[in-house]
Formats: sequence, structure tokens, C-alpha cells
Amino acid sequence: MTKIGFIGAGTVGTALAVRLSQEGCPVAAVSSQNLSSAQRLAKLVTNCQACHTGQEVADIAELVFITTPDDVISQVAAEVHWHARQDIAHCSGAHSVDILEPARQLGANTGSFHPLQTFASVDQAVENLPGSTFALEAAEPLLSRLKELASILKGNWVELKPGNKVLYHAAAVFVSNYLVTLVKLALDLWQDFGVSQREATRALLPLLKGTVNNIDNVGLPDCLTGPIARGDMGTISKHLSALEVKSPPLFTTYKELGLQTIPIALAKGKIDESRAEELKALLSS
Repeated sequence: MTKIGFIGAGTVGTALAVRLSQEGCPVAAVSSQNLSSAQRLAKLVTNCQACHTGQEVADIAELVFITTPDDVISQVAAEVHWHARQDIAHCSGAHSVDILEPARQLGANTGSFHPLQTFASVDQAVENLPGSTFALEAAEPLLSRLKELASILKGNWVELKPGNKVLYHAAAVFVSNYLVTLVKLALDLWQDFGVSQREATRALLPLLKGTVNNIDNVGLPDCLTGPIARGDMGTISKHLSALEVKSPPLFTTYKELGLQTIPIALAKGKIDESRAEELKALLSS
């Protein structure tokens, strides 16, 4: 079975290494900028060697994942002397495979393997990986190997073409990172009427989980609920009046999000074009 190595022992690299090892894949070597980080990862998997350099990993492993911070990937690709027909894949969500050009010029097969998942901690990431989608960019034969690994990790895969990666990653930022921002903005509003952040989080989480369940089980656009889905001008006017006084920055954010929501409401069919225009006028004023 193919020996796998990791250059970079952060949360992403550790989670992938641990899960692959649990699924029976031989994770043979790991390196990191700090040897102690590599040693910590090596202790979590079976028969894994903590290496001092990325070159040591490349000399041991047949498939190497570069799981360093994004800004270091090109440096690793240029500094390591890769072997012909060796498989190299980075795990960046934003960068395309062309960042590995130095490795390709040495005869290596290059690709990218990005888990579309949030990595807040190693334990949580290991738990979250099954069922995730992996964004793949590679030519054969590496592409088939990466598809196989996605399946081994009990995930799905999507193949991206050159130039797709930036918008793909921006979409992930909207769904994951900016969702956290929206929750934070909601929690701030609850504190205005004397509810602690912890209590507000407990209260809002079932609503958040219910919304995600509706997206999954009902789907867009029918999962949309709320005043814009109903065309409820009066409620939206009250929201705008309150936000303009209490939180002017959120007043602007609410209007922009509302304008982006109107097409979804129209597609759901609960409002007509006339009410949609009235909503646009209200939210643009």
C-alpha cells in the first residue's frame, strides 16, 4: 500500500493523518517547522517517523501531502528534491495546483486535495471529516488515487478545473467563516436586552441547527422562512427602525442581506414581482 507522508503538522495535516491511519492507510513520515509538532503527530498514528525536514519525508513517502500554511507551500515545492513519478498534493483551499510547478518540473505528479470542512481543533476535525467533500485538482494517475482516498475517508469528491479554486474557496468562506460572523452579530443584539452571550448562544443554536436541517432536507428555495419569504413589509420596517437607532452598522448589513434574500423568496413563490419591488424599495432606502 502507498506510503503517505505529511509536510506540515498543523490541524489539517494532523486530522488527515490520524483519520487515514485509522482507516488502514500507512502514514509513514511527517515533518514540521518545529520538530515537536511532528513528534506529536507521529505519536497519534502507527509506525510514523517524525522527520527533521521535508526532504526526509519526500525520501520516505510515495504520496506526500503538503499541509503547511498557504504562504509556505510554494517554498516547500521549490526546496524539496522530489522524485520522478512521486505523488505530491497540497491541501490549500485557495491555491490551484500550479503552485506545485517546481515539483512537476522534476517529474512528480502534482495535485490538490482540499477537505471542505472546518478545522477548529484536531479532535473535532477528525470527527467531522467523514461525509465531507474533497475538492480535487490533478491529472491521472494521481486524480484516481485522490478519489480513492476521499472514499477511504468516507467522503465525497468534486473535481475542480484550473481557475475554479478562488471562487470555490470564497464560497466556503461565506458558508463557514461568515456564518460565525452572523452568529456573533446576533449574539451582540441579544446582549442589548440583557442576555449573556452564553445564554444567547444556547437559545439560538436550535434555530441555527434547524435552519441547516431545512437546507439539507427541504432545500433551496423552499427552506427560506421569515419576513422576506412572507413579504412582511411591516416587520421588516420595524427591524430597520430599531437597527438604525441601536446598531447603525447592522442597519446597513441587514439591508444588504435582505436584498440578496429577495430572489430566493421570489423563487419560493410566496411573493410576487410586485411585492419583490416593494421590498427592494424598502431595503434600498
